[in-house]
Amino acid sequence: MPTQLSSRLKSDKESATSVLVAKVAQLKKEGRDIISLNVGEPDFSTPTYIRQAAEKVVADEMITYTPGPGIMPLREAIAHKIKTENHINCTADNVIVTVGAKEALYCGLMALVEEGDEVIIPTPCYVSYPDMVKMAGGTPVYVPLDEHYNLDAAAVKKAITPKTKAIIICTPCNPTGSVFSENELAKLADLAVSKDFFILADEIYEKIIYAPAVHTSIASFSPEVAARTITINGFSKSQAMTGWRIGYAVAPVEIIKGMQTIKSQISTCVSAVSQKAALAALLGPQDDTHRMAEEFEKRMQYVYKRINAIPGFSTPAIQGAFYAFFDIKPYMGKTLRGRLIESDIDFCEYLLDEAGVACVPGTPYMHPGAIRISYATSMEVLEKAMDRIEEAVRL
Repeated sequence: MPTQLSSRLKSDKESATSVLVAKVAQLKKEGRDIISLNVGEPDFSTPTYIRQAAEKVVADEMITYTPGPGIMPLREAIAHKIKTENHINCTADNVIVTVGAKEALYCGLMALVEEGDEVIIPTPCYVSYPDMVKMAGGTPVYVPLDEHYNLDAAAVKKAITPKTKAIIICTPCNPTGSVFSENELAKLADLAVSKDFFILADEIYEKIIYAPAVHTSIASFSPEVAARTITINGFSKSQAMTGWRIGYAVAPVEIIKGMQTIKSQISTCVSAVSQKAALAALLGPQDDTHRMAEEFEKRMQYVYKRINAIPGFSTPAIQGAFYAFFDIKPYMGKTLRGRLIESDIDFCEYLLDEAGVACVPGTPYMHPGAIRISYATSMEVLEKAMDRIEEAVRL
């Protein structure tokens, strides 16, 4: 029986965070006391009114396939949200509903990128961006964020070539927790228009933001910028709906049609139940979202203080999302409890084995010498985890 898999799998790999989730699950199954700070998943339940809307659909309606781009009431509600909150002019025709924000990003790249195209990716970046670009036939071009993890438009400008097709930005940013400034976004917007490339703007964490930081949708700057932008968002983070697998993209109609062509061959449509739940999430009260953001801010302040109090650790101000991404370079080359730490990967394996705390190394985020932790867990768990980490790195 033939066993040769496709050549694309030689360069592409499973998401590093997904691999770690599986490893942690196995360790817990074996009875290990593991604290998981590796998963970007809110520890809150989906708000009651959203779950009740889904229950009503299951009880009262015939569950069938839906239109590929999404049910019209949901697309209209998304368009209204984007116009009123993000200040991007659009209609339902500019909206596609997807199986999570990841599918929106994948379909967007597949619709735009051809063999030989270059896609700029500011780093540190979300672990899936580079491999998605490669799957689309493109070449990732990495451009570091500045020392505060803000977008550096001047560095982006230097990386632009005749082959540049697009840039992927994430603000608020996974993994850094930074929020890109309006000034740098405006400079990037000008570059996109003058150099004629596309912007894929991942805004999945827009509701989790800490004053004085302010979220700005880059497509809101002008119609010319909007014509070159795919704005990607969803319900996983803001509404604690990770397992519902529902996201969306907003873009010019021609791009949305292209994305739908790709999507039609992948997933046909998003679950009808999830779409009705998402509609309830948009139309219902936003109190739970605000409450979650307030709780995340309390946890952020605690984690930020603890990280910067540990010798050898440092991180800039955290402005959004629910991650801390911090430098651990002073520990590289050191020996901890008889183990030589030569990389951020070694460091995370050490914390997992010796402290029972799961973190993610910076290398998959294209930024070696750092690690990411998620504080999307209770304060009690965070206190225990930070105590373990501090004890594990005590020289």
